[in-house]
Amino acid sequence: MVLQFQIRHLALLASVLSLNTYAQPASCPDFSSFSQSPQGNASTGPLKLPFMRPSLECRTFTSPAVEKVITDMKSRMKDPDLARLFENTFPNTLDTTVKYFNERNNLAFIITGVSIAQWLRDTANQFAVYRDLLPLDKNLATLQRAVLNNEARYIQQFPYCGSFQPPPESGLPTSHNDWADGVTVNPPVDDKIVFECKYEIDSLCGFLKLSRSYYESTKDRSFMNANWNAAIDQIFRVIDEQSQPTFDSNFNVISFFNWTGGNGALSPAVPNEGNGEPKAFTGLVGTHHRPSDDISIYAFLTPANAMLSVELTHLADMLDAVKQRKDVSAKARQLSKRISDAIWATTVAGNIFAYETNGGRVIMDDANVPSLLSLPYLGFLDKSNPTYVATRKQILSRGNPYFASGDGFFGVGGPHVDVSHPWPMSLISSIFGTDDDAEISTALQTIANNTAGLGLIHESQSIHDNTDYTRSWFAWANSYFAEMILDLAQRKPGLIFENNTPYIIGQTH
Repeated sequence: MVLQFQIRHLALLASVLSLNTYAQPASCPDFSSFSQSPQGNASTGPLKLPFMRPSLECRTFTSPAVEKVITDMKSRMKDPDLARLFENTFPNTLDTTVKYFNERNNLAFIITGVSIAQWLRDTANQFAVYRDLLPLDKNLATLQRAVLNNEARYIQQFPYCGSFQPPPESGLPTSHNDWADGVTVNPPVDDKIVFECKYEIDSLCGFLKLSRSYYESTKDRSFMNANWNAAIDQIFRVIDEQSQPTFDSNFNVISFFNWTGGNGALSPAVPNEGNGEPKAFTGLVGTHHRPSDDISIYAFLTPANAMLSVELTHLADMLDAVKQRKDVSAKARQLSKRISDAIWATTVAGNIFAYETNGGRVIMDDANVPSLLSLPYLGFLDKSNPTYVATRKQILSRGNPYFASGDGFFGVGGPHVDVSHPWPMSLISSIFGTDDDAEISTALQTIANNTAGLGLIHESQSIHDNTDYTRSWFAWANSYFAEMILDLAQRKPGLIFENNTPYIIGQTH
């Protein structure tokens, strides 16, 4: 009876929150501070992980469907510490990051942590975990549709940018980004709209992923409005421009987007006067920065191109299903095949994928998704593919310069933090990429043992000191962990449940 009352209360609250920016009471703590120390009651497992959700009135969005999944999963999970981690992480995006949502305006603004900015890539990954809930929760589906409309407005104006300020309708103040000081971008951007304009092709992939996950779950085509179609056109423009070689036939430099650092900027300069390394046409799409926001060494980032190939096929399938824009659908399929063929033709040597190519090869991986380790998660290939298996072995070894292992923690990091701080995100990707029960169990326990006693997934973790981590509040990593647990609930239920019966959202249990 108590649970039914709580669910009815949450449903009423969700309907109210869908109309306006959520005004939290003044007594609500800032989650960036809240997440740095243990809060609620401890789990009953040996790790005694705290309950780390804000109180109901301090949550930025509520979903009865999410609460039901939490209740279902907690009743079945055999490890109380993993159950507590799921309970904290699964709702974290909704609990803490919906800074503006107005159903009438069809706009929503989502952050990923401390910075008051919306990253296209992060938002897509934060919402991926809720995909199967959209048919069960109208307000949650409406929220995602509003996110899409807001992002479409951003992309149609500034398609090379990946991070944005709040929409003016929200009344939220814009933020100053110290890392953008001293940076010159051409074409110029409006810092009242753009938070940061590093060009990362996976940001546009994120928008495509968010679009197709919404459609696949709801079959609602209403998000395909003028804003969305304009954004799609801009994405194809970027793909075309960044597929072209640096020089024309007379060795004039072709530059469609230019990003320079220097001039006292905290962000290092993109080489070649902001244009990136010179490149030839290979069939791949170039990028300046990686999903980690770090500068690429070579122009062609293999996992980002793999994600682009996958999402272009999904885009074509979606357009064909609604019988719209046959020309765009045909172009998407042609580009998807061209990119996939180029990946296999130009990035594989010795049965190993290179992370980046452009004449030379970078043999490494970075924790941020899309990564080589996440290729099965992205849908580019099966986890049993021999080239993936060989690449995975290389990534999770000293053969990857950004792999590190200590007494209590191991994984893949990247240049964004430092070499002795791998990211838990990499272990999540590794679980998606294997069916080996022992490997999965080891990775799960390693993640659970390394939250610094806080019960949330952090950005990075020291291999030498389990209290040394970065970012106590990282909604993308929290959602990715919960998404992996729900994947195991279907694929490997016996590893996390008392029995081997799968749990599938939306089915009677």
